[in-house]
Amino acid sequence: MGEFIVEADGGSRGNPGPAGFGAVVIDAATGETLVERAEYLGVVTNNVAEYRGLLAGLRAAHDLDPAATVHVRMDSKLVVEQMSGRWKIKHPDMKPLAAEAARVFPPGRVTYEWIPREQNKAADRLANEAMDAGVSGETGYSARRESVGGGVAEAGGSVADGTAGTGAGVTAGTADAHAGTDTDADAAGGTARAHADTDADAADGTAGAGTATASTDTAAGTGGAAVDVTAARGRAVADVTAVPGKAAVDVTAGTAKAAGADVKAARSVAAPSAGWGAPDLGAPATFVLLRHGETPLTPQKRFSGSGGTDPALSAAGREQAERAGAALARRGTIQHIVSSPLARTRETAAIVAAHLGLDVTVEDGLRETDFGAWEGLTFAEVRERHPDDLNAWLADTEARPTGGGESFAETAVRIAAVRDELTAAHAGRTVLLVTHVTPIKTFVRLALGAPPESLFRMELSAASVSAIAYYADGNASVRLFNDTSHLRA
Repeated sequence: MGEFIVEADGGSRGNPGPAGFGAVVIDAATGETLVERAEYLGVVTNNVAEYRGLLAGLRAAHDLDPAATVHVRMDSKLVVEQMSGRWKIKHPDMKPLAAEAARVFPPGRVTYEWIPREQNKAADRLANEAMDAGVSGETGYSARRESVGGGVAEAGGSVADGTAGTGAGVTAGTADAHAGTDTDADAAGGTARAHADTDADAADGTAGAGTATASTDTAAGTGGAAVDVTAARGRAVADVTAVPGKAAVDVTAGTAKAAGADVKAARSVAAPSAGWGAPDLGAPATFVLLRHGETPLTPQKRFSGSGGTDPALSAAGREQAERAGAALARRGTIQHIVSSPLARTRETAAIVAAHLGLDVTVEDGLRETDFGAWEGLTFAEVRERHPDDLNAWLADTEARPTGGGESFAETAVRIAAVRDELTAAHAGRTVLLVTHVTPIKTFVRLALGAPPESLFRMELSAASVSAIAYYADGNASVRLFNDTSHLRA
């Protein structure tokens, strides 16, 4: 009877969006990779892709030895907890996949373990290969590699050299939401912590270990914000492994750049990519993203979305808005201002507009996420009152807060629509968007093509400035993130 380790992963660029999975079967005794599977799935959600990866890995192990025992290792906390029977499976798309996976081997022959993403690189690489192939138009892409007499036999797909397709698969050192993950409450520092042993109400609002914090063209993080930029046909390919505290990737030239990182070029066929600015693309539409100043709820780290009391700025928040307005006036590039309809953003926008001499347009789509019954509560209070709902919310970006609030997935759909409307209306112009934590993080995530769980790995301070350029070919370049230098002047 054999003993196998199955490592599996899945991803979706857009959630739902172009998706793929990867799975690896390893001989537990020797550590030898026996089988690799990868497949492009079309447009599905991230969680469905993860389940499809699990199913493919289990089936591959069963093909090798139906009597084997299997230990599954995945970086999806959701799949591991659900398949272990500790979390309920509520989503209709995942129930049949989970049931099918449970039937591959008899009960008791499969165990599950959550691992960090950096320990699941083989499956993650295969999933990104599949997504790259799908983005490039290979809709029927699938790949199989099996150990044959010490060598490797391949069937299907186009992955002989380990790469396929066009497109930039960017995973920004994130992990699925789990104990130790940061949650997004519109609060001081922009995040409330969800560590199993730590409350969300630390006094200084600083980021937890693994949180991404940056104020230049970077996505940086203590604890290793590792970034893979993998692409093939017509684009540069590089693997970037970040060092703690200094990960930096600027996806602006079809290449990867890193500060304090090792960059190994895999191909030299570079075509114009996000931000490269080929002559026929013209000037980009640039969004300068300003988070509003503090409210009375911010220092208390309370959930403050679009469904609560709609607080105004505090005295500290008004001072932050004045400093932001003065700094933006010195920059002198803003041509229009668009604000969320909530009081704290409209007040921030009005203060900045007075410095710039511009009018303000209100856009409802820029409002903060509705946190339902959690509005006005601290993270610790939510954990005490609604533990099951909180665990589900941390595990799945499609889960809603208690009381029918808005999921992060729903927020992303709304923000993508606003982005498309505003980029079309302001091509070649620089526009200031005065908005909130979740919308700004979502703009950044979508621009990078990062997975939804990356929202939990960004720190965003009150009155901070970020910037994204959108080009005519559909590509985007993140140029600035969480800049608070104007508040320290």
